[in-house]
Amino acid sequence: MGTGAITGYFDVAQLVLYMFWVFFGFLVIYLTIESKREGFPIESDRRDGTIRREQGLLPMPRTKVYRTRYNGDFEAPHDRDLDAPPVAGAPIGPYPGMPLEPSGDPMKASIGPGAWTQRADVTDKTWEGGARIVPLRADPAFSLSHHDTDPRGLTVYGGDDEPGGQVVEAWIDRSEHIIRYLEVKTTGGRTVLLPQNFARINNRPLRGAWVSVQSILGGQFEGVPAIANADVITLREEEQVMAYFGGGTLFATPERREPLF
Repeated sequence: MGTGAITGYFDVAQLVLYMFWVFFGFLVIYLTIESKREGFPIESDRRDGTIRREQGLLPMPRTKVYRTRYNGDFEAPHDRDLDAPPVAGAPIGPYPGMPLEPSGDPMKASIGPGAWTQRADVTDKTWEGGARIVPLRADPAFSLSHHDTDPRGLTVYGGDDEPGGQVVEAWIDRSEHIIRYLEVKTTGGRTVLLPQNFARINNRPLRGAWVSVQSILGGQFEGVPAIANADVITLREEEQVMAYFGGGTLFATPERREPLF
């Protein structure tokens, strides 16, 4: 019998290998179950138009309560109906997995690049507990760099080169010290927010400075979702505003839905 052997057919190396296999198997099962706290049960379309929920081979995990510092308590896993905003559209055919055709205003249908999730209707917070994203008027400690073009007072033009409004304020992220939104007074008199990552500040010697937005048209600024409070924006409102401009990349004009080639 060799050194370290327990019997003539079983030794320590075999025992360690089998123990690892058992441990690894339980680890895979545990991680698979824990991963179901978000995104499960899976929804499967049926030919009759109904939706079947499938939890997969392994069971759903037991509910845990997550206690957050600013946004209260929430359970996971939870009912997915709480996460899904209403989709204004219907499948274009009777088969499972068919694309959705928007109904009504496609830019607010929560379809494709305009989809959004039902985040908590609370403001994002800084480490100190204050609102993270606020207009400059709400925090005099912040100011714009004199090396950059001040967007306030500039005209905003849509993808059709038509004016959509005028920038009246900049909203800053007090945690990352960057501009998140431009507050725009539309030609129709509404006050809406323009995400900074959808905007481009241009400055030409002869024309001067202006803000251009390619995702939506000038007249479509009137349809940007409103926010409830003039000095703060909630996580859910951020989703809706971003989704509107994202939806414009596909739905702003009928031509954008056509093939590229």
